Amino acid sequence: MPSAKIRTRSALIVIALELVVGAVIWFSNAPAQAQPVGAAAAETGSAAAGSAVQTPTVESAKDAASTAAAPAKTAVEEAPKKDACPIKKKSSGAKKALWEDLLPIAILIVVITVVLWRLPKVELGHSKAFLNRRLLNWLPLGLTYSFLYFARYNIKAFQGIGLTESEYGAVFGFGTGVYGLAFLLNGPLTDRWGGRKTILIAAAGAGLANLWMGYMAATGNTFGLSVPTAFTLAFALNMYFQSFGAVSIVKVNAAWFHVRERGTFGGIFGILISLGLYFAFDVTTRIKNHFDIQWIFLVPSMILFVFFVLSFAFVRNTPSDAGHTDFDLGDATASFDDAESKPGLLEWLRQIGRVLWKMLTHPVLLTIAFIELCSGFLRQAILQWGQDFGKGVGIGDHFVFQNWGMVSCVAGITGGMFAGAISDHVFQSRRSPVSGVLYAIMLVGSILIVPLFGTPAAIGWVVAFMSMAIIGVHGMLTATASADFAGKKYTGVAVGLIDGFVYIGTSAQSFLYGNTLPASKIRDAAGCLVSNPAAAKTENWHIWPYAMIPVALIGFLLTLKIWNARPRSGSSGGH
Repeated sequence: MPSAKIRTRSALIVIALELVVGAVIWFSNAPAQAQPVGAAAAETGSAAAGSAVQTPTVESAKDAASTAAAPAKTAVEEAPKKDACPIKKKSSGAKKALWEDLLPIAILIVVITVVLWRLPKVELGHSKAFLNRRLLNWLPLGLTYSFLYFARYNIKAFQGIGLTESEYGAVFGFGTGVYGLAFLLNGPLTDRWGGRKTILIAAAGAGLANLWMGYMAATGNTFGLSVPTAFTLAFALNMYFQSFGAVSIVKVNAAWFHVRERGTFGGIFGILISLGLYFAFDVTTRIKNHFDIQWIFLVPSMILFVFFVLSFAFVRNTPSDAGHTDFDLGDATASFDDAESKPGLLEWLRQIGRVLWKMLTHPVLLTIAFIELCSGFLRQAILQWGQDFGKGVGIGDHFVFQNWGMVSCVAGITGGMFAGAISDHVFQSRRSPVSGVLYAIMLVGSILIVPLFGTPAAIGWVVAFMSMAIIGVHGMLTATASADFAGKKYTGVAVGLIDGFVYIGTSAQSFLYGNTLPASKIRDAAGCLVSNPAAAKTENWHIWPYAMIPVALIGFLLTLKIWNARPRSGSSGGH
């Protein structure tokens, strides 16, 4: 791994980026202009929303003296004018003291600095020049992936402003469905085109899709479609391009990291996911509170365009593409790789079919896929519903839930580095024992929440610990085990297969919780968003931990099944 000087440089680059972007958002006092959502109803029966009520249209900012818009018919009655459903653009609570705003940033910077400084070393005789070039390769690549997260979960902030909760659930559900299915195509395409090209496609495509959503939020122009339908299409397009991200980063780094180093890289992968979560939840909230709503889409879009340029300039697929010598990776490359020459299209499709069949009948990879199905359920159960759960049980002002992005980020970083370090240094680069430990934490945590309903103050820290565990599992298995057992050439197919299972789990939890947990906002007879009294009753939230318990148990038992699994190297030797 990099020397102290390289680690210092890495830490400084990440911290500088964090401070530059964060400072603009956190300390800007620019007043937000009125950007209300009108109650003028869109056509009912939208396939994206599946809702019987009308959907508001996003209006552009208008002069303060301007008054009413003509009312439109709803399926039930005449809708009120847009002024009848006011939307608050800034937080209604009192402004935080300066130290309360600075504390989460300080914690995040300290954790990132310490972790990057203390990255474990696996000495394989890499030259200093190689380590320097590898750092320059994975850092812009990894940060591009982080900001893809920023441009993915920002849609959550649009809930309650342009979309009802049920409409948001449908938009998110369709988008994640597209994301999961896209792996069947984008995994093989990444193997054929290379991760460098596909991370550029991901950044450009997701940037344009967010630009589209920002335009609709700013102008109210949904091109003749209802708001949920228009945002479903835009978000689905966003998620299609997003699906190139994970495959690209694992594909590129499979050629740069030996199997004995990939536990550490799995930890780095967890850091990158976690940094994206911080931006997606905490920074997006600050943008929404200080600026017009369209900027929750436009800021991530602009950042992705910047990282498109950086990735184009620095990212290369293999060490030999960057002027260094390729080396034996110690993975299962020989088991799956047939020939290095690029075949014709039909032969390539046949090869992909054969490789998919091998993977679907490969006992270890198939077990990993089902473990990751459980991980997808649990990870999004926490990320998407954790804050709602905290508010529902009366602890929404707890530090954990008030700083959800920062806590998720720190939890993911510590989980990723814990998982990576003990995988490479305690379990001899085996991934399943680490995943078993982390799943045990998930299982104990979900069970522990049940008796804590009587004294909910401690639940926040239990949830944070669970978040650490499940992000660690996801980084370990998706980023690391898939490359180990599939080999360099077909890493994209393996990651696509495994991440596809992740999003089957994601969709399952979305439908389950969306239909069982109480919505915090519902529409009244006039079509306006109002608070739902049922959301404040603790007993209505019991299903949240209850549903996680059996899923965590299944995941834990599956990790025991492949406890001693190791990839078979096709050759020996070192770099």
